Amino acid sequence: MKQQDYQITSWCRRMMSGHVSPGAFCIDATMGNGSDTQHLCSLAGPRGRVLAFDIQPAALKHTRARLEKALPFCNYELILDSHVHLKQYAAPDSVDCITFNLGYLPGGDHLLATRAETTLEALSQSLKLLKKGGLLSVCIYSGGDTGYEEKNAVLSWLKTLHSKEYLVLVTEYYNRPNDPPIPAQIIKL
Repeated sequence: MKQQDYQITSWCRRMMSGHVSPGAFCIDATMGNGSDTQHLCSLAGPRGRVLAFDIQPAALKHTRARLEKALPFCNYELILDSHVHLKQYAAPDSVDCITFNLGYLPGGDHLLATRAETTLEALSQSLKLLKKGGLLSVCIYSGGDTGYEEKNAVLSWLKTLHSKEYLVLVTEYYNRPNDPPIPAQIIKL
């Protein structure tokens, strides 16, 4: 029997796999080391398009190397900019999937982390950019100086989304200690 991977990123990628088809337009709002960017590129294929954002040059460097090795055919653009500017790069109702991994760049400076105020703005913009049936996937990490504040703000914001416009699924790793991450999935109805 095959061992299942229940890490938050794998869990969220399984959800993305059900919403992204070849030719899709996707956004990785928090590129990091490019794992989600690579996954979105593999799902969207050569006819698709993937935009990936990060504010750290190291993230672009790591992701570019990763994609050139694994998926040289992918139609992607790596953007050195904050996710708070998403609406400058995509039209309303045009995106199939948007993903966020909150927190800091793995292996990077923990002081350079996502923050509640910019994350909430970027998430709000994301809802306007999604097509009907589109998916917004958010991996919520807490800890550090601002992680708890951001987690609480995002969870509170999710509760405000109108139930006739969005389906919001929030899952917990209920029996894991030390503030486990929280995967949230929002589908635009």
